[in-house]
Amino acid sequence: MGDPGSNLRHAVPAEPSSFVGRERELARTAALLSAERLVSLVGPAGIGKTRLAARTARDLGRAEGADVVWADLATLPAPRGALARELERRLEGRRALLVLDGCERLGERAGRLAGRLLARLPQVRILATSQRTLGFHEGAEVFVGPLPLPPEPHDPASRHLARELADGPGGDESGPAGPSGPAGADGSAGAAEVCGYASVRLYAQRARAADPSFELTDHNAAAVAALCRALDGIPAALELAAGRAGRYSPAEALHRLTADPLGFLAGGAGRSGGADALRAHRLPSPGEQLLWTRLSVFAGSFDEAAVAQVCGFGELGPEDAAETLRRLAPALLAEPGEPGRYRLPLSVRAYEARRLAHAPGTEAALAERRHHERCRVIAERAAWLWRSGAQPQARALALRELPELRRAMDPLSEAGPAGALEVAVSLWFLWSACGLEAEGRRHLERALALHPEPRPARALCLAAWLAAAFGRAGAADPLLVEAWTAAVLEGEDAALAYLAHARGTAALWQDRPGEAADEFRDALGQLPPEPEFGPGREALRAALAMALAYTDPAFVAVGDGEPGAPADLWARSWSDYAHALVQRREDRPALARTRLVAALEIQLALGDRLGQALSAELLAELEAGLGHYEQSAKLLGAVSGNRPAAACVPRAERTLRARMTPEAFRAAHAEGSRSTLRDLLPEL
Repeated sequence: MGDPGSNLRHAVPAEPSSFVGRERELARTAALLSAERLVSLVGPAGIGKTRLAARTARDLGRAEGADVVWADLATLPAPRGALARELERRLEGRRALLVLDGCERLGERAGRLAGRLLARLPQVRILATSQRTLGFHEGAEVFVGPLPLPPEPHDPASRHLARELADGPGGDESGPAGPSGPAGADGSAGAAEVCGYASVRLYAQRARAADPSFELTDHNAAAVAALCRALDGIPAALELAAGRAGRYSPAEALHRLTADPLGFLAGGAGRSGGADALRAHRLPSPGEQLLWTRLSVFAGSFDEAAVAQVCGFGELGPEDAAETLRRLAPALLAEPGEPGRYRLPLSVRAYEARRLAHAPGTEAALAERRHHERCRVIAERAAWLWRSGAQPQARALALRELPELRRAMDPLSEAGPAGALEVAVSLWFLWSACGLEAEGRRHLERALALHPEPRPARALCLAAWLAAAFGRAGAADPLLVEAWTAAVLEGEDAALAYLAHARGTAALWQDRPGEAADEFRDALGQLPPEPEFGPGREALRAALAMALAYTDPAFVAVGDGEPGAPADLWARSWSDYAHALVQRREDRPALARTRLVAALEIQLALGDRLGQALSAELLAELEAGLGHYEQSAKLLGAVSGNRPAAACVPRAERTLRARMTPEAFRAAHAEGSRSTLRDLLPEL
């Protein structure tokens, strides 16, 4: 048994030569210690509590001549009452600052220890560090959170840039959604934009220490920012990653971190002490240890209800899981802007996932199945909201839970390819209407490739529709054939309707509007009154209106505010686009512009990248027709990253190249690419 006295010392632990990003917490802690006898620094492991305590103790020692005694509780072999007696013996009659470092090691006993010492040592102040609140009613708490992080580039839902960098060479994403940002075509910030964030400053500082040639530049700033976000702004993790700067570029580091967090941060598989360095908890309760491991089944954030539903089984029931989460909350990362939601740091989740995978019996399989079932219900709920007209709410729900839904769509998970396709089909609107077409196509293709024959009609139909809708007719053709056979065998009338819709969409891309109109009529005729998946009748009517705008514009109603306007916002945006096509042909540019602005308002709210591209390009045609060439070129530039690769050159661009000098067109187009549609259209 260890001697408690061996964990007590007068020397404050040495700190690194720098102290980045904690100036505010440092000042607050010092101010609180001047008024309170007990101050607790609370937060997750690796967040910098010990370093902050050491700096505070050192500064107080210099300013006040305070006598500092440091008690490293984390190294105790077991909590012992002898520690309290030893502290009382050493500190009796002394005016001192006692630092209790690692109070989570004592669990609920930490609060009782602090209360006893405060009562018996009236001249002693206590500065405690812990991954959980002490549970003592006196004193003050300082919650130590992650270092500030650079924001996601443009679209936080798709995270295209971070995914590209993490995937390494050969990724199939085309770049971040939305228009390009000021630092380049990918919409990411440059060195000047990210260097003001403390997480980036810490990484760069430690990277230079590991590799003196390292510099933060516009070329690597996006990768450094993504790496800091992946590491959650946790100082200990950032320093471990920066220590690899001599071996890996930031982009390579992000790729390796995503592929193998433990191996990367520990310096390679099998390195001695690597797992211990990444261990994020020292929890005295078996129930807390069990929940901590089960939480690794979540890929993103979770709340109390989710934890009770997924982790509350067996010896740790739903109510116990929720109560345990409340105790563990200070040791978790709080989700910014979402009170009551938490997540595990990447390295912690990887470590605990490994433990869960090696848990005895069916522990891991049961946790995975419960997680997948929750995701299936969420996906169905989001699809129901979309069908009910609450489309912004459906999108928000799906995006909030997207990390979990992505995991549920892994065909190698416990639910297999059938379970993955079930979730992917329910989220059809996210892929087709909310700007995540490439991701949805990737999920479908991967799960379909692993699904045994026969493959389900709904998934084949959705894959064919995505290919057709985004200008990949060649990829859609074989899927259309297989999906039709599967739909007939399964009796899926809705799938047959959507296949006609997909064929009509492909015909529109190939400039065959008459054929498209016939297919869209067939689709409306076959669609059940209340389809269980996919778009509703309003969306199919809007598609028909687009085809008729080219073949029979007289049959497209153009009145404003007509009764019976669709409750389907997404369908309304495409209906407005069809009306604008007719009004342009009838030489009524003002009415057409009003329709397009109305369409863009919805398309921007839903994240419909394809809709934004087509509406902005038609708007650019109108501007060019009025002689507003520079504005027209800017509009084309603003949506240049949203167009399908197979799309032909916009008509407006052909006009502009004939009317503007090459230099003037390139300059206006580039300015538009650095802007957003909201910047260019004050009405939005």
